[in-house]
Amino acid sequence: MTTRVARSRKEISKPLGCARKDKTNKKEKRCKRTTNSKTRSKELQPAPSTNLLQRLYVTCEDVFKSGDANLPSADVQTLRLILDSMVPEDVGLSPEIKFFNPSNAPEEVPKVGYTSIHQCKNYSLCIFFLSTNAVIPLHNHPGMTVFSKLLIGTMHVKAYDWVNQVESEDSTTSPSKLRLAKLKANSIFTAPCDTSVLYPTSGGNIHEFRAITPCAILDVIGPPYSVEEDRDCSYFKDIPYSAFPIGGKGSLINKEEADSYGWLEEIKETPKEAQIYGVCYMGPQIIETTP
Repeated sequence: MTTRVARSRKEISKPLGCARKDKTNKKEKRCKRTTNSKTRSKELQPAPSTNLLQRLYVTCEDVFKSGDANLPSADVQTLRLILDSMVPEDVGLSPEIKFFNPSNAPEEVPKVGYTSIHQCKNYSLCIFFLSTNAVIPLHNHPGMTVFSKLLIGTMHVKAYDWVNQVESEDSTTSPSKLRLAKLKANSIFTAPCDTSVLYPTSGGNIHEFRAITPCAILDVIGPPYSVEEDRDCSYFKDIPYSAFPIGGKGSLINKEEADSYGWLEEIKETPKEAQIYGVCYMGPQIIETTP
């Protein structure tokens, strides 16, 4: 399979968020040109149709019909329950597939693969594949709600939310290019585990995935990335809070809490370790119920 290394932040943001529908056909055509049936069978295999995947699609059609990322808690819970029940076979995956058995074909370079199950202007359903040590770098989801279900593997997740105001006005501050963020997750997850949800301004909207073993992650993103609607992807590097501590009597951050904060700096260029390659979806097909 051909590996496509993103050359710019714009380029990698499209596969990470299934960005714009007008690019879908181009991506599908490119995938068909570079992937033969023998290679595809190593990555994905057909599976019987699944009621859970169809139910997920129908629910997404209803939940995201307004195009608004701010979902009622009842809708969040409904989607979460469906995703919590899903297993790899619901999207045509199996731990026996060669991708998830590196001992059979060791990876020379960690890779991130991406396949689209369904996408439209209001939401997208997609799967990310990470080989051992592969990383989806620290990135954000502006104006989006994202459900992530780890189907296979073990991965480390680091996630931040912005701190909206400076903690102290009477002390030394950080360089203007840095922005304070609060650490929301810094943990290891192993499938099967509960679905995680991030919101437009909370829940760990800026996050990084790092594969400890080969992983498959099912994502529901609503609404998807869109440059035209100011939902573009940005990448960041994190710097320990202690590098630019905010002290003084006005500070709301004490020494005991310092490890729960960090400084984030936006990266203008795509991180060099970021690699995305297209995988044609070979799982059960969704029956579309809307025009």
